Amino acid sequence: NEKKKNYGRLVKRLKHKIRSTSLVLQKTDKSEVFHLGTRQHYQKKSNEYMEKTEANQCLGVNDPLPNLIERTNKYLLDLRLAHWLTQKQYELLCVKPSEAKLAHLYYLPKTHKPGTPFRRIVSGLKHPTIIISTYLDQLLRPLFNKIAFKTTTTSGFKVIKQVNEWSTNNLRKETLLCTIDVADLYTMIPQTEGVLVIKKMLDFLELKQIGGLKIEAIIRLSRFVMRNNYFLYEGQYYHQIRGGAMGSLLTLTIANCHMFFFERNIVKQITNAGGLYLRYIDDMFLIIN
Repeated sequence: NEKKKNYGRLVKRLKHKIRSTSLVLQKTDKSEVFHLGTRQHYQKKSNEYMEKTEANQCLGVNDPLPNLIERTNKYLLDLRLAHWLTQKQYELLCVKPSEAKLAHLYYLPKTHKPGTPFRRIVSGLKHPTIIISTYLDQLLRPLFNKIAFKTTTTSGFKVIKQVNEWSTNNLRKETLLCTIDVADLYTMIPQTEGVLVIKKMLDFLELKQIGGLKIEAIIRLSRFVMRNNYFLYEGQYYHQIRGGAMGSLLTLTIANCHMFFFERNIVKQITNAGGLYLRYIDDMFLIIN
C-alpha cells in the first residue's frame, strides 16, 4: 500500500512538472519507448503538416458536433424515405446524441526514423459518422481483398515467403529491389475521386448491390462520410476538406482501392517482365531484373 501511495504521488508530481513546463510525454509510433518534446514543437509540426496538405479548414472554437449529429440523422432519414435504406438499416446507422463525440487529432513521434517525423492520427471512435463508416467497410473490404489478393500483403512474413519463392528461379546479380512510400496517402486523395473509386471497384466486379444495399446508396453514404470529418485539436475545431480521416476504416478501404487502380499498369509491366510487386497500403515493394 505504501509503495502504491508513493507511486501515485510520483506520477502526480511528474504530471504537474510536465504541464507546468509545456512538455509533452507521448507514446511513440512502432516502438516501446516514450518521446519527450515541447508543446511548441508539436504545434510547429502540426502547422507544417496542415500548410503542406491544405486538407483542413479551421472552424475556431464553435463546436460542430450538435449540427453534425442533426445533419447525419436527417440525411439517413431522407435516404430511408426515398427507399435507399430499409427500416432496419436506418435504425442501425442512426446516431444516438448521448453517445456521439467529436474526433480528436494527436501525433505519434516516429523515433525510428531520422528527424523524428510525426504520424498523424484522428481518433474518432464515437464520431457521428463512425457507424456508417464501419458498416460500409464491412461490406467493401472483403471485395477489395478479393480483387487485390495477388498484389497486396498483410505481413512481412508473407513478403519474405514470396520473395524466397521468386528468388529460386529468378535471382541474378543485376536484380533490383525497390521500396516506394506514398506520401500522405489518406489526405492527398481527392474526396470525390475517393468515392468514385468505390463505384469503379463495384463496376469491376459487376455488382448491383451488396448486403441488401444498392450501389447508389453505398455511394451516397460514402460521400457523406468523406465530406463530414471533423476533429478537435488544441482547443480549435477543424473540418477536413481533402482526403479522409486517418482513423476511419472506410478511408483505409478507399485508399486501397485508389492505389489498386492507380498501380494496375505498373503491376502489368513488372509481372510481364517476370518481376514481383507487392503493396501494403502506402508501402510498395518490387523486384525486377
